[in-house]
Amino acid sequence: MPPPLVRIATRRSPLARWQAEHVARELRAREPGLEVRLHEVTTRGDRILEVPLSQVGGKGLFVKEIEDALLSGEAEVAVHSMKDLPAELAPGLTIGAVPDREDPRDALCAPRHGALAALPVGARVGTSSLRRGAQLRALRPDLVIEMVRGNVETRLRRASADLDAVVLASAGLRRLGLAGNATYLFPVEELLPAVAQGALALEARAGDAATLARLRALEHAETRLAVEAERGFLARIEGGCQVPIAGHARLEGGQVWLRALVASVDGARVVRGERRGPPERARELGVALAEELLGRGADRILREAGGQGMPLSAPRGG
Repeated sequence: MPPPLVRIATRRSPLARWQAEHVARELRAREPGLEVRLHEVTTRGDRILEVPLSQVGGKGLFVKEIEDALLSGEAEVAVHSMKDLPAELAPGLTIGAVPDREDPRDALCAPRHGALAALPVGARVGTSSLRRGAQLRALRPDLVIEMVRGNVETRLRRASADLDAVVLASAGLRRLGLAGNATYLFPVEELLPAVAQGALALEARAGDAATLARLRALEHAETRLAVEAERGFLARIEGGCQVPIAGHARLEGGQVWLRALVASVDGARVVRGERRGPPERARELGVALAEELLGRGADRILREAGGQGMPLSAPRGG
């Protein structure tokens, strides 16, 4: 009788492959004899590299083809960066496990300058994220924010070539062994991370009991609670990638502490808030904070955006 087989659907990028291979190692370690193979998928987001994500659909660009592989039976597990997942999953799929979270902070990679405060006036900073661009503009209105796409190594090269710096997720740098390229780590109080940044989502078919049982061994309860609060906020805001949205939760003193914001793309308006509540109501906490921010002006930012992100290179107020 052949050994049991688990196929993991993943994107082809070095970071996505690292994440999938990490999960494969964890599954094999817990079930000796288990055969685990990677099923590589090219997503729409991988094919469109010259356009800001906000202009081509935002969240879901790196997910649909991978979820299709699950639904068609080509794979049993999909490994995603949780921040890429839309607030609502495709019907028939579920998040079978949320492993322990990596560092959720954003990292400035500025080899010639170091910290944010050391960047010269008018410095050119690369990012593919409206969230990062808006918060950087709020901190330093003089910065010129440039759209940068491609894998982590490609973006790092830009920081040493035609840009003064790039901003990347610390988690991706650490997973690829590139953490030494970070010259400054933004405290979450200064640059609030993306919802679920640093967390992985292990997705499977809702009716696949054997796979879900395997994935349960990789579950990290504290990370699950934090991302439940963050994704509850995202689901209620319903902003996708067209508007700068951030949210970060952690367990502290037996409660979930969630901080979140909605901003205009130019960084001129930032609506912030925070809430604490019991872990068993983590998702409701996120929804409640979203309702509060909508009532304090986030709704106007969302309406004015009209689903169209401002080009990242536009100056503040432009």
